[in-house]
Amino acid sequence: MAVYTEVSDEALRAFLSGYAIGDLLAFRGIAEGVENSNYALRTTGGDFILTLYEKRVDPAELPWFLGLMRHLAARGLACPEPVAGTDGEALRDLAGRPAAICTFLPGVWPRRPAVAHCGPLGAALAALHKAGEGFAATRPNALGPAGWAPLLDRCRPNGDSVQPGLCAELDGHLSAILRDWPPLSGHGALPRGHIHADLFPDNVFFLENAERQPRVSGLIDFYFACTDLLAYDIAVCLNAWCFEPDLSFNVTKARALLGAYRAARPLSEAELDALPVLCRGAAIRFLLTRLYDWTNTPPGALVTRKDPIEYLRRLRFHAAATGPSAYGI
Repeated sequence: MAVYTEVSDEALRAFLSGYAIGDLLAFRGIAEGVENSNYALRTTGGDFILTLYEKRVDPAELPWFLGLMRHLAARGLACPEPVAGTDGEALRDLAGRPAAICTFLPGVWPRRPAVAHCGPLGAALAALHKAGEGFAATRPNALGPAGWAPLLDRCRPNGDSVQPGLCAELDGHLSAILRDWPPLSGHGALPRGHIHADLFPDNVFFLENAERQPRVSGLIDFYFACTDLLAYDIAVCLNAWCFEPDLSFNVTKARALLGAYRAARPLSEAELDALPVLCRGAAIRFLLTRLYDWTNTPPGALVTRKDPIEYLRRLRFHAAATGPSAYGI
């Protein structure tokens, strides 16, 4: 469930009076997502999404997220565009929460990603990276390499209750990942830019084209976006899209994803060579956040827990990869 803050009709109408988007016709909660409260909003001016930002989002960072989305949309990327009120501001308050209205994107996200989805995804990811150029403001990746060891330490008290010996195994993986991680500057540094950092299947909408092949109709949920290695965003997608339900790696999906990405934005040899360690980093990042939620979420809390061991299997696959050939290159 993703409606944590209820909005009354009276409060909504008062809120909408600050916009020039027409009269309210329909309003309903959206029961997907885990971070914020989302509502589908229809007015005489069209369809929109109203988001109330819950406590896991830092209000001070919202102007950066909304500014990036506005920048990307202005450059043709299919993503939600924040709607400014009559005072020119997109961010306001509703029901005691920061809130914003964004444009609606049609489409559905794939419950079982297929090879046919992975090519369009790769092209859309490259388009995102290219569209982000010129957005001057930056945001550090709070869930990047510098945050992984402290997060693992916070998981230690109950980590081995999930699987015996888990923390010791993660210590070994993390030590090797940090040792091999590309430098931030100088020789061996990789291209940096604005990345999504959370482009899982439920954040990508598709529609079918005239040949009944899926095409990306929108990228959503930019609230983990940050400024980091562009190839790290690819690694996140390889983890999220290219493993089957039995957690085997589908190299055909990876080849489709990477081929479409490289056709739009060529990857350097250094980026290709770094794919195994970047994929290990992406796997341990999601493993650790899942592990922390799994072991620290009290009953009845709003956070939806996800199995961290799924990402241990991914991490082990990437640890055995000897080069980009493991990903179909």
